Amino acid sequence: MSKGPTVDKAREDPNRLMSRPADDFVPLLESNDPVMQRLLEKAKRAAASDATILLTGESGTGKDVLAHQIHRWSPRAECPFVTVNCSTHSEHLIESELFGHTRGAFDGAIKDEPGLLEAAHGGSIFLEEIADLTAPLQTKLLHFIKEQTFERMGSENTITVDTRIIAASNHDLVSEVAARRFREDLYYRLGVITLRVPALRERPGDVLPLTIRMLAGSTVRNHRPGLRLSSETSSALMRYRWPGNIRELRNVIERAVVLCPSEVVTPEYLPDLLYNDPCSTAAPSTSLDDIEREHIIRVMAESPTLEIAANKLRINVSTLWRRRKCYGLDSTPDVPRD
Repeated sequence: MSKGPTVDKAREDPNRLMSRPADDFVPLLESNDPVMQRLLEKAKRAAASDATILLTGESGTGKDVLAHQIHRWSPRAECPFVTVNCSTHSEHLIESELFGHTRGAFDGAIKDEPGLLEAAHGGSIFLEEIADLTAPLQTKLLHFIKEQTFERMGSENTITVDTRIIAASNHDLVSEVAARRFREDLYYRLGVITLRVPALRERPGDVLPLTIRMLAGSTVRNHRPGLRLSSETSSALMRYRWPGNIRELRNVIERAVVLCPSEVVTPEYLPDLLYNDPCSTAAPSTSLDDIEREHIIRVMAESPTLEIAANKLRINVSTLWRRRKCYGLDSTPDVPRD
């Protein structure tokens, strides 16, 4: 069996120890949805503590993004943030990855290697898909959470580190506990603070603002300045229920930017399932303000400049600027121009 990754290799992995680009945090940090705003308030308060945190929610909702932001909000922000996907390797490789090993602990272990719990000393470790840990590893992780100590594979020497645990799962861990696939005591240790990240369909007012931000980033990456959405495309995006959540939305936007040959993204450059989804429903508007906000979002998505958007809305630029600020649609300190 080959050995697990070393701490040095983990430091070279941008998904483990390097900071994510700032725009990866935008979908959560700039939400206008009340449920998301309450979630972020709880997350900020939790970040100030050393309590373990359990993030739940469907796949693609941004649990990894929230985990990293909790670390950034915490007093540990200057120390490492490490991620481990518990479903990607065999039991022995995950154990080696987390706890390290000594020379000869298994076939291919030619020298002592520290694990990622040590690499995250002083900082945070994010355990993705925690439900996929085997029973023996659940027991070893439970011991670490209780004592902040562990032994490397093949060693009896106890190691003490100060590492904060943030875990995540898209499984129903209560059901996993009931089915005896997940330790009840570990569940309660992990879920000192449990935060549920809502699905994108539960926050329909965020779909077009997210789309605009992702479109802006994708056009830069793919050298497509000026690309915008047609009104039909905007409507299709708002009707769709997004079973793949924010991850699916990002992929749809990237695909459209790459494939669309013109300056306007029309529905033909959306996946067929999205445009022809029989389960799609119009996003509800609960007030006149909601209707105006969605209309401004749609016109802005279709317009290459603020001036053109203002002309379409038949208002001046400074009025549009003030309404964008009022509805939380712009966080840049631009100056209104008449």
